[in-house]
Amino acid sequence: MIAYEANFDGLVGLTHNYSGLSAGNIASQKYSQQISNPKSAALQGLDKMKALANLGLVQGVIAPQMRPDTTMLRRLGFSGSDHRVLQQAAQQAPKLLTSCCSASSMWAANAATVSPSADTYDRRIHFTPANLVNNFHRAIEPQTTARILTAMFNDENHFCHHQPLPASEQLGDEGAANHSRFCGQYGDQGVEMFVFGRYGFDQHQQAPTRYPARQTYEASAAIARLHQLDPQQVVMAQQNPLLIDQGVFHNDVIAVGNQKTLFCHQYAFLNQVDVYQQLQQKMGADFSIIEVPNDVVSVDNAVSSYLFNSQLVTLPDGDSSLILPQQCQQNPQIWQYIQQLLQARVGINRVDFFDLSQSMHNGGGPACLRLRVVLTEQERQAVNPAVLLTDTLFKRLREWINLHYRDRLREADLADPALGLESQMALDELTYILKLGSVYDFQRV
Repeated sequence: MIAYEANFDGLVGLTHNYSGLSAGNIASQKYSQQISNPKSAALQGLDKMKALANLGLVQGVIAPQMRPDTTMLRRLGFSGSDHRVLQQAAQQAPKLLTSCCSASSMWAANAATVSPSADTYDRRIHFTPANLVNNFHRAIEPQTTARILTAMFNDENHFCHHQPLPASEQLGDEGAANHSRFCGQYGDQGVEMFVFGRYGFDQHQQAPTRYPARQTYEASAAIARLHQLDPQQVVMAQQNPLLIDQGVFHNDVIAVGNQKTLFCHQYAFLNQVDVYQQLQQKMGADFSIIEVPNDVVSVDNAVSSYLFNSQLVTLPDGDSSLILPQQCQQNPQIWQYIQQLLQARVGINRVDFFDLSQSMHNGGGPACLRLRVVLTEQERQAVNPAVLLTDTLFKRLREWINLHYRDRLREADLADPALGLESQMALDELTYILKLGSVYDFQRV
C-alpha cells in the first residue's frame, strides 16, 4: 500500500528556559542558568517545519504542554492562588518550580513510540506515550501528551492509543528517540528496532555507571507486544553503555535510520556486529549501513554537533536528505566528514542545515523535535486536518508566537504569575487554532 512518512514537530512552549534539569545531557548542563529566548526558539522550530513542508514532506504540529504546572505543584503541597503557589515553590523548592516550568515537551521524539499499520496485526497505527520516568520534569508530561495525540489522531478505525507504561524505573520508556523503523517503501511491512540502555530486572547485565540509562529492555519489549508486532520483524539492540556515560542519553544522539539505511557511529551499540547481522538478515542484501569511524568523528564531536540527531528523510523525488543543525557546519571535523559523505554517494544525496540554537542549547536537535508517523492516504484523511501545516497555518502560528511569547526569560522569571496567565491565554487560543478541544487541565476544571 502506498504510504509516506509524516513529521509532527513539537511547538516550543512559552516557558522555554535553561535550568539544566537533564542529567546526562551535556548541552543541558552546559547552558544551565543562561537567558533563553522562547520567541526565537518557537520561530526556529516553526521555520524548520515550514522548510520541510516546502520540500514536499507531510508536516504536522504538536501543541506544547501547559507550564507552569500549578496542578502538580499543588499535589506537592503548595496551596493558595496560583501567585501564592509559585511564590512558595520559588522560596521553598526552586528546583521543583523549574521542573514544573520545563518546556521539554518540545522534543516530540520523546512523546511516544509509533508503529504504522503495515507492521501491526490489526492494521491500525499504534501510539504509546512515553512514561519518561527518569526525570521528574518529563514524567509530568504523559497524560497531557496522551490527550493531545488522541485529539490529533482521533479515529478508532485507524488509530489505537495505549496508556503509558507503568511509571517504574524498571519500565523506563523515552519514546521514539530509542526506536527506528526500516522498510522498503513506507507502506511495506517494516523491521522495527528498539534500542535500550539497560535491563530493568537483571542487574548483572552491562549498564552505564556515570549517567542513567533511560530506556529499559522490558519497556521496549512491552511496547512491541502492545503494538502487535511480528516478533520476527523486531530487533532489540542495546546502547553502548560507555557512550551513555559520554553524553549519548538517547539512541537518536548516535544513530538515525530511514527506509533501507542506518546511519550510525562505530560505537553506537553493544555487540554492534550482531545488531548489523540481525538487520541485514531481516531487511535483505540491499540494506545499507553507513558507519562513521571514531577516528573520523569522535564521540565528543558527535555529541556536541548532533550529527546523528538529524532527520534522515526521503524527498518526493527520491533523494535522501540529512536535516542537520548549523553546528555541524561550524565544526571542522564534522563538516569535512559531511562533504566526504556526499561525495561518496552511499545513499545520502543532500544535507539541509537549520538554525536551531535555542533547542540545541538545551540538548535537542532536529530529530528531537519531531515524531515520525507513517500514513497511508486514507489514514492521512483521518488525521485532525487542523494540525497539518499549510501556508495558512504557518502564517497564523507565526502571528500567534509573535503575539504571546517573550523574547527573554531568566530562571527567576518562572515565578512571575503573569507568565502562567500568558501561557493559559496563549494555549487556550492554540487549542482553538489546532481544533484540539480541552486537552489542558485548566480547560477541564
